[in-house]
Amino acid sequence: MRVGTESLPPTVGVLLVDTGRGNRVGEFRGVAGLYWSLRPVGGGIEWEVEARHVRPALPIEQLRARTARANARSRGEVQ
Repeated sequence: MRVGTESLPPTVGVLLVDTGRGNRVGEFRGVAGLYWSLRPVGGGIEWEVEARHVRPALPIEQLRARTARANARSRGEVQ
């Protein structure tokens, strides 16, 4: 997958990094006009980002995001 201004959107559910928001990891949800919709791993409020500010999440970033979600769930902070 080539991510950038001239790329096709990835498959729904793919983890991406929003480089414009401090390398925040999000799950791709779809396209909204000129923006891609991402949401936190495991759910939450979606946000929009220009495709040029997105890159595929590295395996370590994917693991970190999923582990943070699992830890929050075990503490009862999320369902």
